[in-house]
Amino acid sequence: MNNSPTSAPAQLQLRSIVIPARDEEACIASTVEHLYVELRLQEVPHEIIVVDDGSTDATWKVLGSLTGRVPTLRALQSPAPHGFGRAVARGLDSMAGDAVVIMMADESDDCRDVVRYWKKLNEGYDCVFGSRFIRGGGVIDYPKVKLLLNRIANYFLRVLFRTTLNDTTNAFKAYRHEVIDGCRPLIAPHFNLTVELPLKAIVRGYSWTVIPITWRNRRSGTAKLKLKEMGSRYLFICLYVWLEKYFSRGDYRRSDTNYPQRTSSGE
Repeated sequence: MNNSPTSAPAQLQLRSIVIPARDEEACIASTVEHLYVELRLQEVPHEIIVVDDGSTDATWKVLGSLTGRVPTLRALQSPAPHGFGRAVARGLDSMAGDAVVIMMADESDDCRDVVRYWKKLNEGYDCVFGSRFIRGGGVIDYPKVKLLLNRIANYFLRVLFRTTLNDTTNAFKAYRHEVIDGCRPLIAPHFNLTVELPLKAIVRGYSWTVIPITWRNRRSGTAKLKLKEMGSRYLFICLYVWLEKYFSRGDYRRSDTNYPQRTSSGE
């Protein structure tokens, strides 16, 4: 069972959604349009920031045509050198919201969960992490080899950091703006940012909770995550944050005691 925040901060006024995109011409329009419709129907004040991460296809052109149909869309280009983490950082640097969701461009994440994140953050949590592997969550068409490696990696992180979070590697998470500022500097240039942010937030004492989410494998385009290239990069970030946890003597921990330091995941 999740613990409730002991003192709720101010209600959020604007939600930013940061979407890195590289060669996503086939799906970026539907991702943005479905997200915009859902947020508008649920009356969530928002901005959608799509960061083109050096696309070589028509992604940037599609984004240009979308700006006329989606008034809350801001399209940015990430300068070279490129990388998933660098593109996300570009979006975070430009966000105007007091909270942010990082979301994939390929419609693998459910836009209805973005609204659920918003409501949960407004209960007073600093972070809301989605898990596909707790009751109520699920995956559709997850490649078996990637699923096996995912579960091994997340078990390793649970043991290493003594945490109950069982889907750390999933990028689809929500943070208050002060958490992003409190986790700087962000050093992961690639997909390893997906573990740097939640692990730093936990280690640095921000409150968090977990909700079940659903994930669907992309229906168009090709996956950008290359497992052979990312193993050592993930390990570097994990060890970097682990060393901070046990050897920094709390130098980077949040000093505000008005919020709970962490919550359990409710598994």
